[in-house]
Amino acid sequence: MSCGKQAMLLYAVTDRGWVGRQTLDQQVESALKGGATCIQLREKELCDTDFLREALELKELCRTYHVPFIVNDNVGVALRCGADGIHVGQGDRKAMEVRALVGESMVLGVSVQTVEQAVLAEQSGADYLGVGAVFSTATKADAEAVTYDTLRAICDAVSIPVVAIGGIGRHNLHQLSGTGISGVALVSAIFASGDIEQECRQLRRLAEETVNTTAPAQPIHSLPNSNFN
Repeated sequence: MSCGKQAMLLYAVTDRGWVGRQTLDQQVESALKGGATCIQLREKELCDTDFLREALELKELCRTYHVPFIVNDNVGVALRCGADGIHVGQGDRKAMEVRALVGESMVLGVSVQTVEQAVLAEQSGADYLGVGAVFSTATKADAEAVTYDTLRAICDAVSIPVVAIGGIGRHNLHQLSGTGISGVALVSAIFASGDIEQECRQLRRLAEETVNTTAPAQPIHSLPNSNFN
């Protein structure tokens, strides 16, 4: 399945911490109904057996909605479940090693924070980049901040889609206008919502407006002033 720019528009990253009234599968389906264009299963605590079981279920769900299914970090689970893609960070296996393991048919996403990391990731076989944190985020408290200028420079330096991540929500998504991103990756903005489907509808509309706007909506200094996994 292709993971082009349109698939990166509203990229939902799961977080089991928000499971409650709905199961994780139900939350993901709500996100898909609301217009999520890509799903990443992120599980840092599950054993491989449970991770694989969850991955197989979500893969079939994503197939139903014709949306790419990405596994975070765990190459073995990604291969065994037949995921559309794998996403790795700077602290995981190197992109070139992952590409060799998964072959050319699986989509490879890589988290970066600098232009140098972005260029190297593309040269190593990455199909898209996750860049952040563009705003402060409780989801990944140790994530270094990426400035508006750096985000824009990364988009200019590579030919593959760039997805912004970190602290993004309805209140600040428009501040990413003019950077050249192909979409936004969201965790709590989607899965902490009381109405995930409706929230995704609004977030997708805002993401489309932001991606299609070439001029900044806010002064550049509205983003963090210092340089995600």
